Amino acid sequence: MPTISMFYGIVIRLYFYDDERYKLPHIHAKYQDHEASFSILDGTVLSGSIPVPKTRLVQAWIEIHRESL
Repeated sequence: MPTISMFYGIVIRLYFYDDERYKLPHIHAKYQDHEASFSILDGTVLSGSIPVPKTRLVQAWIEIHRESL
């Protein structure tokens, strides 16, 4: 899975063909031992969890980069 961004200890990854589970465009975020999948459309958490402050950073990152995603 290619890494597309790293910031504040968060790694953002994108599977190009990963539409089996969610049927939505989404990204995967990893922070330390935590992992979560986020919808690109609205930033909601689809599965998993990461600490709330890091979740907010990922959601802000999605908002900024939505067009390019």
